[in-house]
Formats: sequence, structure tokens, C-alpha cells
Amino acid sequence: MAILVITRVKGQTAQGYDQVSTLLHDLVRSSPGFVLHCAYEDDDWTVMEVWNSKAEADQFFARNVAPNLPKGVVPKRSYKELHALVTP
Repeated sequence: MAILVITRVKGQTAQGYDQVSTLLHDLVRSSPGFVLHCAYEDDDWTVMEVWNSKAEADQFFARNVAPNLPKGVVPKRSYKELHALVTP
């Protein structure tokens, strides 16, 4: 079943997110297992993604996101297995 990946980044800004996401949005769209991505700012910067599997999400993060994060930025990731996912 699909999983929801919730990533919280303390101290991240919209500008910092935009610098990293500009490089990654096109790449993530074509990644195996990717379903959706959204991001918003609250107390921390939060990114939520749905993937077909945790392994696919972790592989993309390790290969593409982690190497492009600004020095000192350490995201806190958590996972929720989804009971249902409805797509167009």
C-alpha cells in the first residue's frame, strides 16, 4: 500500500525550499513510485509526499534531496501507511 512521507525542516524558509525544489520537481515527477508532493510553512517547513513504497521514497531522498540540502539542514522524516489513496 502507498505511504505518506511527512518531512519537517526546522528553520527552513520559502526561499530555501524554492532553491532545492527548483532542481527536484521535474526529477521527482518521473521517479518510480512517486504520486504527489506538497509543501507548506507552519512552525516548521513541512513537505508531504505520497509514494508507492517507503523504499522508493527513501531512494529518491538519498540520491536527490539529501545531497542538495543546505549545510546544517537536517529534515525529520516520518511515515504513515495509507489505508486508501484516490487518484484521478
